[in-house]
Amino acid sequence: MSPKLEKNALIICANESYKRAEEDLWAMTGIKISHSTLQRLVQKQDLDLPESRLGIQEVSLDGGKIRLRTEEKGKPCEWKDYKAVCLNGTYIGAFFQENQVLIDWVNSQKLLNPFFCTGDGHQGIWNLFEDLGEPDQRREILDWYHLKENLYKVGGSLTRLKKGEKLLWSGKVAENLELFRGLKKKVAQNFCNYIETHKNRIINYEYYQI
Repeated sequence: MSPKLEKNALIICANESYKRAEEDLWAMTGIKISHSTLQRLVQKQDLDLPESRLGIQEVSLDGGKIRLRTEEKGKPCEWKDYKAVCLNGTYIGAFFQENQVLIDWVNSQKLLNPFFCTGDGHQGIWNLFEDLGEPDQRREILDWYHLKENLYKVGGSLTRLKKGEKLLWSGKVAENLELFRGLKKKVAQNFCNYIETHKNRIINYEYYQI
């Protein structure tokens, strides 16, 4: 396999399944490379994690799931967790069931004081943050997108939701809780519990946008 073809094969494999990569390579080049060969090609690569020459001030973490085929024919595919981390909006690492490797990689960087940790409401994400740097270095921030998403799950009065969004955008947690605490719907109570859990991570988002 030529270096150019190998490079293109790796790029395609990074964006889709090996089976789909096999089909796309055939369509684009007329060259047949089996999906098993493509898998071996990827697995033999030495993919080192990036290292930052600058101090790290921003760390964002998220999790997801990937579907894996099982070895036993006819057995349903399995969904497994992975974690992804982004440093300073530039350096990215993804880790499949290797939380400690993720922690060690981030801690090997020069973490500034303070450095800002951004994540959604999943407790597993914040458990990982607890092992990054020192407690007095970390400034934890609940991601605005997920905060707003959970707010609008409450439903009901659009006027109340808009008011709640404005309060949260300004970091007014207590006022927001007062707005929803009297609602009896389970989704409203779940939202109040979510806010209580992460109240120390809810900042004045409007201020930091200026």
